[in-house]
Amino acid sequence: MARIGFIGLGNMGLPMAQNLLKAGHHVEGVDVNPAAIEKLKGAGGAVAETAKIAAARGDAVITMLPSGKEVREVYLGAGGIIESANAGTLLIDSSTIDVETARVVAAAAEKKGLLMVDAPVSGGVGGAQAATLTFMVGGSAQAFTRAQPILEKMGKTIVHAGGAGNGQAAKICNNMILGISMIAVSEAFVLAEKLGLDHQKLFDISSKSSGQCWSMTTYCPVPGPVPTSPANRDYAAGFTAAMMLKDLRLSQEAARAAKARTPLGAGAEKIYSDYVGSGEAGRDFSGIIRFIRGG
Repeated sequence: MARIGFIGLGNMGLPMAQNLLKAGHHVEGVDVNPAAIEKLKGAGGAVAETAKIAAARGDAVITMLPSGKEVREVYLGAGGIIESANAGTLLIDSSTIDVETARVVAAAAEKKGLLMVDAPVSGGVGGAQAATLTFMVGGSAQAFTRAQPILEKMGKTIVHAGGAGNGQAAKICNNMILGISMIAVSEAFVLAEKLGLDHQKLFDISSKSSGQCWSMTTYCPVPGPVPTSPANRDYAAGFTAAMMLKDLRLSQEAARAAKARTPLGAGAEKIYSDYVGSGEAGRDFSGIIRFIRGG
């Protein structure tokens, strides 16, 4: 079993680290939140005072951080992971960040003789807790081969998307689809309400017809048809509106850099920006239906 440093024990990182412990790995956690550290210790984990210490004595290091800025600081800064890790150490960044940062950090890691993959996830907190996440992995074939057995302890679907940064590219493209489709499904249910069509009837039809999509059948934005969806819990967040906005902004930054036309992606970014600005940043992203409805 590997000795793994895990930096970032938030809503996603903590259950991921706990699943590694369940699989028999030795996990040393690093986080600014003492409560998260205590939860990891309660699950049998250990504590490393800094990312530098975790990197220096780990066979692998996993990071789950808020943005590219933190990733650059933790990996590239003085006393950071790349400077501190021993040659051959495996680095896994599961943060959702911009493609450029992922590729810059991977190049620095390779120069130091380290193996690195960018491995953002899909599946939300529920997937992290159940170890059913999807990992979209960018990096060399050698790095992917090293990372796969570790990722399999935290997820159900592990896909090698290609070279460095391609995991991030896959993630932002996927979540652009998700953001757009949730708006489309929400608009359809709001229109159905205005036309006197029952929610369940629309679901029964569209979930078996050409309107079928994940936002409809798994995360339906109205209460009732899918009992496990956040709509049945006043849109308590599994994946917040703020996080969706972050991913849509990343998609639009990438689109501008690549000179790709994404008018629906741009529209979705604007709608979620307005929704978050209305005070709903912490609400589940499927709550966008209430914003579209006007209350």
